[in-house]
Order: sequence, then structure tokens, then C-alpha cells
Amino acid sequence: MTLGLGGHPLPPQMKMLEVFFDYDSVIHYEFIPKGQTVNKELYLEILERLRDAIRRKRSEKWATNDWFLLHDNAPPHRALIVKKYLARHSVTTLEHSPYSPYLAPADFYLFPPLKLKLKGHRFMDSDEVIENATKQLTQN
Repeated sequence: MTLGLGGHPLPPQMKMLEVFFDYDSVIHYEFIPKGQTVNKELYLEILERLRDAIRRKRSEKWATNDWFLLHDNAPPHRALIVKKYLARHSVTTLEHSPYSPYLAPADFYLFPPLKLKLKGHRFMDSDEVIENATKQLTQN
């Protein structure tokens, strides 16, 4: 463990969280390994796991294909291979307006409650953060 000013441990390196949710709860989430970039190939793998999660957790929506995907304009989300995959599986997507951070539902409905539940806790390493965040994400 590396110590910073005052002998306090430095915060762990951040891990990225990919999370998919609906009006009811989190459907699928993945913590991206430290140092890994979400490129079009990884995003495609995540989408495959998302579809499996929807099939298991929202079977009524899956049966009628009554669900849609809203993702931002990050390059992996706009990649041709991803667009073809979504079209091949008849996934309806909502276009996210460029430069419109106020339209990011996660910034309103997901991250504030998560931050509130984790506020005031000190975590020794990223595994502890992931464990606690996972507990919060999976509570209904």
C-alpha cells in the first residue's frame, strides 16, 4: 500500500463501471478491469451479456422485444460492428443528443443514490469499493 500525505493511503485507482438499468432496477453491470479500455470489441461482449441478463431478468420484455437501449455517443457505442450487432438482434436504440450531459439518466437516477449510500465509508482498496458498490447495485 502506498501512503500519501499525513500517512493516509492513496485512493485506489479507479475502475470503470458499465451499468444498464431500467425504471425498476439494475439489469446488468460490469466493472472493467483496471487499465482496460472499453473498445468496440469489449462493448460488443458487454452487450451480449446484457442481452442474456434481459432474457433472464425481464423475460416479459424479452419475449415481446419491448425494451430499448440508450447509450451515449462514445466511439465504441457508435462503431459499425456494434450498430450491425444491434440491428441484427432488433435492438431499438434511442439516440443520445451530442453534448447533452443533462440527458444522462444515470447521472440522476443511478449515481446519486449510489454515492449517498457509500458516502462516509473509507475503503482500503478497489476490491472493497467494488464489493460495497455491488451490494448497493443488487439491492431492490
